[in-house]
Amino acid sequence: MLGCLRTMELSDQMFYSLFLFIWLLYLWEEYLAYKQRCMYRAAHDVPEELQAVLPRETYIKASVYQLEHARLESLHALFTQLESTAILLLGGIPYLWDFSGRLLSSFEYGPEYEISQSAIFLLLASLYSWLVGLPWSVYLTFVVEERHGFNKQTAGFFVKDKLKKFAVTEAILLPVSCLLLHVIKLGGENFFIYAWLFVCIVSLVLVTIYADYIAPLFDNFKPLPEGPLREAIESLAKRLSFPLTKIYVVDGSRRSAHSNAYFYGFYKNKRIVLFDTLLQQEGDTEKGCTQDEILAVLCHELGHWNYQHTLKHIVFSQMNLFFCFLLFQTLMGWPELFSAFGFHSEYPVLIGMLLTFQFALAPYNTMVGFAAVAISRRFERQADQFARGMGHGKHLLAALLRLNATNLGFPEADPLYSIWHHTHPTLLERIRALGGKKDN
Repeated sequence: MLGCLRTMELSDQMFYSLFLFIWLLYLWEEYLAYKQRCMYRAAHDVPEELQAVLPRETYIKASVYQLEHARLESLHALFTQLESTAILLLGGIPYLWDFSGRLLSSFEYGPEYEISQSAIFLLLASLYSWLVGLPWSVYLTFVVEERHGFNKQTAGFFVKDKLKKFAVTEAILLPVSCLLLHVIKLGGENFFIYAWLFVCIVSLVLVTIYADYIAPLFDNFKPLPEGPLREAIESLAKRLSFPLTKIYVVDGSRRSAHSNAYFYGFYKNKRIVLFDTLLQQEGDTEKGCTQDEILAVLCHELGHWNYQHTLKHIVFSQMNLFFCFLLFQTLMGWPELFSAFGFHSEYPVLIGMLLTFQFALAPYNTMVGFAAVAISRRFERQADQFARGMGHGKHLLAALLRLNATNLGFPEADPLYSIWHHTHPTLLERIRALGGKKDN
């Protein structure tokens, strides 16, 4: 009896400690968000370095757009925090697990079919999350983005796109999750090694096939037509010994007026993707980038390749994942962890993963996330300087200014907010770094 009491006390301590941390983290992030919203509200005069290149009207529009975004994000964060609190305090996780078991038993399958019950649990949890998030997505797309001229979606396209994304996500998530649970159950004492290897392999496969087989389910990818731009890109790739095989243009304008470009592929099979919103249309020089500016943007992206930033990110994430699985193996042997969240007599593997990765490792995940953001920001600075060193500094500056104006990006950020959240330096920081040196 005394031992049972001690167990209950330990589980309660564990629950409320994690609960307190989650709320302290939310309050910290909301404080940072408040500081950033104050910057948007105080935006009146263009910073001195930008006065000659950034119209005050665009600067004010950007502050209004970003402030509206920030207010919606803050409201959504509060809703999510209260929702999570209610789920934890009212026992939402054990309730959904029990409901999944009852649903499974209606097909005359018992509790020994834990993996099947886990699949039902995941599907129901994903469906709930999708439905709860839908109104926020609707408001963001058809109110905020529409008001500022970025939304290009019709209601029909939006609904079809959301349903397709949910279906494709579940078609990948459920089989992979079930296979992972099988690997863990068959892995014995060293299951964390096999689980990590499985997730590592699946991640690499998904990264490899995503752009060729998954992304085309949602967007149209067409080869960049022959012409001066294609020749210039191929010449740049050849100059850098970048193993370019294909150049695509994706119709991002069906969704949004925002612009982007990226490359993907492993080893000697690299592809470059340009959003159609990045390209200038004939007779319209106000939107999109010039050829020199596009080359500068791509030179920045190729700087990531030159410094092997993608590989370093993969290594960092996989090392972190290995450590998380190692801790998961340890915590799976703690009945107190399950008891803290309402599981007193059964210890499902999926629930153990959920409790470990989302709750027990929350402090660790926060520190790793902060480190990852800092590393990413450093990589972006290196890529900028690579483009400058290749003689594209002036055009990269012009492209950053143009894209910032087109996307209504705000050129400044509160220092604390930026350190915590921004994977890229602010526009003002990038301009100072690029503008202070001449091209080679």
